[in-house]
Amino acid sequence: MRVLKFGGTSVGSPAGVEKIIEILKDKEHKDTAVVVVSAFSGVTDSLIGIAKDAAPGGGDRQGRVKDLRKRHLDVLDHFVKGDERKAAAAGLDGFIRELSRVLDGVAMLGELSPRTLDYVMSFGERLSASLLVSILSSRGIKAEFLDARPLVKTDSEFGRARFLPEETYANIRARCGKRGGPLWICTGFTGSDGEGRTTTLGRGGSDLSAAIFGAALDAELVEIWTDVDGLLTADPKMVKNAFRIDTISYVEAMELSHFGARVIYPPTIRPALEKGIPISIRNTFNPACPGTRIAKEAPEGEFPIRGISSMNSVALVRLQGAGMMGVAGFSSRLFGALARRGINVILITQNSSEYSICFAVLPPSSSAAEEAISGEFEREIASGAIEAPAIEGDLSIIAVVGARMKSTSGISGKVFHALGRNGINVVAIAQGSSELNISAVIARQDEAKALNAIHEAFFLSAVRSVNLFLAGVGLIGGTLLEQIAGHREFLADRHKIRINLVGVADSRRMVFNPEGLDARKIKAILSGDVASGPPGKTVPEPYKLPLFLRRIKEMNLPNTAFCDCTASDEVSAAYGEILESSIPIVTPNKRANAGTLDYYQRLIGYSRDRGIPYLYETTVCAGLPVISTLRDLFLSGDRVLRIQAVLSGTLSFIFNNFDGSKSFSALVREARAKGYTEPDPRDDLNAMDAARKALILARECGLSLEFSQVAIEPILPPACFKARDVDSFFTELEKSDAGFEKRRALAAADGKALRYVAIIEEGSARISLREETTDSPFRSLVDADNIVVITTERYSKLPMVIKGPGAGAEVTAGGVFADIVRIARTLV
Repeated sequence: MRVLKFGGTSVGSPAGVEKIIEILKDKEHKDTAVVVVSAFSGVTDSLIGIAKDAAPGGGDRQGRVKDLRKRHLDVLDHFVKGDERKAAAAGLDGFIRELSRVLDGVAMLGELSPRTLDYVMSFGERLSASLLVSILSSRGIKAEFLDARPLVKTDSEFGRARFLPEETYANIRARCGKRGGPLWICTGFTGSDGEGRTTTLGRGGSDLSAAIFGAALDAELVEIWTDVDGLLTADPKMVKNAFRIDTISYVEAMELSHFGARVIYPPTIRPALEKGIPISIRNTFNPACPGTRIAKEAPEGEFPIRGISSMNSVALVRLQGAGMMGVAGFSSRLFGALARRGINVILITQNSSEYSICFAVLPPSSSAAEEAISGEFEREIASGAIEAPAIEGDLSIIAVVGARMKSTSGISGKVFHALGRNGINVVAIAQGSSELNISAVIARQDEAKALNAIHEAFFLSAVRSVNLFLAGVGLIGGTLLEQIAGHREFLADRHKIRINLVGVADSRRMVFNPEGLDARKIKAILSGDVASGPPGKTVPEPYKLPLFLRRIKEMNLPNTAFCDCTASDEVSAAYGEILESSIPIVTPNKRANAGTLDYYQRLIGYSRDRGIPYLYETTVCAGLPVISTLRDLFLSGDRVLRIQAVLSGTLSFIFNNFDGSKSFSALVREARAKGYTEPDPRDDLNAMDAARKALILARECGLSLEFSQVAIEPILPPACFKARDVDSFFTELEKSDAGFEKRRALAAADGKALRYVAIIEEGSARISLREETTDSPFRSLVDADNIVVITTERYSKLPMVIKGPGAGAEVTAGGVFADIVRIARTLV
């Protein structure tokens, strides 16, 4: 025998009722004895609103009651015609007239008692049950209306009555216990006290009604039919990747439902648990889905936890003081005082020193809790032995639940790593001795972010996602977008790494979409040539850095990273703010690390101390692994003695090809034509870029240098820099060709060649034009290659050499892309 329960979304529309008929006619449900129904979706809230408005004599209650009647008749008219329709409508009208009389009485008295409100709310279930009986009968299903109120006996706690099992079960067996009887269509949510007064079982109490009938009749199964496929691993409204749980134990389901899983009413599980009756959560609109089965024991799944739930609004009450330490009976007094005020405590945690204790309550109870504590401990607070209670609001509770947690090590570490990695501060922690649940109190604004971070850590641990914000879509940024677009599927399929581009800005506009932007269309989106995504998604808007950063924080996505592909001082100046928001940074922009020593050290220190990645491999030599190599040498205990390097691709090309066949100015023109220089070549030939790279390397070696301490030998005469434009610059440069050629020829006469080399040693950094012998590693360079020669205590006889393309959009963007992938790997 089965007991079925259909929720408000199932009974409240013709489509839902049609599905109910299909389910009841299916041979799988031929043994159904009782169908418990809720009120139509939204009707209970409507009844409460009408009743509350009636108490002061306000509101158009007659009009709203007519709307209520019409809504039920509309569903009736879809299924039932003729005389059957008249009889059914007359039954509904009887309930409507009774409801109107009650509301008139409320208006006359000007008062709405909890008892009367329960009576008003009971009409929702009575209307839907009566309606369903008429519809089923018209479809050939023998059904009878059953008012649960005389059967389900409760205490007199109106609004949230507790049912009395012994009397209730006897009543139900006497009325419904015979096999082969009619299909009872029973009102959920309602009962009556010892005096016969209508009570309700609390919002969601229709689930409990089904479990009560199932327990009374020793049913084989209780099915809760709703509008979702079952219990999910998390709330799908906040976690898009949540998926259905096949099987779950009673205790796991109770933990999840207690902490906010809304699919099932928490008290529902108790009657079924006591009788060992499984509960199945099914979807009325997708009956083919097996749903979730709740049973005494559930087989171990493939994941170490069963699910995550949350309560999105709680208040934390904290009490502390030396007067609590070692005092017997303190907790008894505290929670006794709360119990006398009817305050429900959701979570409790106390430190081992007994110096403080805190607990969570619903926000409406926080003031009452404060008053109860202040009254109970008035003398201790006055003497200073205990501090006055402190209330902290705008909090949420995240609960991680699973029976396997007890036998699996590292669960807590994984939970708190996921939270910490995303900058989510934990206010309080609680874990029971059963190790079935780890609960954390966090800021309410971080609820969705925390749910997603933990869900991904446990259920999608094989897939590592990065929500990427990109500033700059010029040469490097644009190439990076092309690489992301071309390599995204390969990364996801082969390496389980997902790059989700959620925000992009150029110098004029910015666009955001938390569900992802198409990297191939970003430039067109920013220019306004194509839409940014589905209707309703964010459209491009004017760019301002403070607004861009504010939007990143407001979106508050888990596993976020920021990539700066600009050369902007303004953007690099914001790195500190970004890291302090626990957002990793990837950048080829040298401005921050070559800025003031204090700012560089602050960024490095914050990244190290908080574990927030700050990756800048491409600030020196594009994609060559220079900085990571230096870091590995340092971490492994080696000591750098000297670095010699050619760090400018532009100057490398010019001097590699300065063999006397072409003038110096001609080579500069050629480098400009190949795109190796900026539009104004002086921006490269002033050696500022190479000096910044040298400073970064020096700082990576532990030298505390400012940019002004880098010694730079000028390449060009002052007249070249004074030229008013590029053409004038080349005119002045041509005047210097003879001087450059003379210096080259003198070096060549000794078998040497000119190279512009950075040297870092003995606490200093300098860049100068040197004459290199034929055995010099700098003579092996071709085209625009860079080279870094590292001499350490271990690599003293044969220095380490890193050589390759040190400039160019492809290799630089490739290095940036690699750093983004490294961030994804830190998420494990």
